[in-house]
Amino acid sequence: MIATILLQAAGGGLGSMGSLIPMVLIIVVFYFFMIRPQMKKQKDQKKYVDELKKGDKVITTAGIHGKIAEIGDTTFTIEVDNGVKIRFDKSSISLDASKALNTTSVVKA
Repeated sequence: MIATILLQAAGGGLGSMGSLIPMVLIIVVFYFFMIRPQMKKQKDQKKYVDELKKGDKVITTAGIHGKIAEIGDTTFTIEVDNGVKIRFDKSSISLDASKALNTTSVVKA
């Protein structure tokens, strides 16, 4: 009886390694399809915001269109109309919308 229990316990150790492989594969797939693209997008967003200069047209994440009037350490002052300026945090600039705005304005010109 004891020998049977010991044999079953020893055999179960190999089976648990077999069930560990799918978990590792799920984590690897999760990393390459979820985490890595998000990190790349954050890196692209930071690079885009760092390259912005005075006079560039941008769109905020709230959907406000304007031109950059001033650049601070952590903020942009955006001119939304003649003489109307609003201060925004640098993280509120939308990368996708701003790039689309600048590409369409170049094509139309």
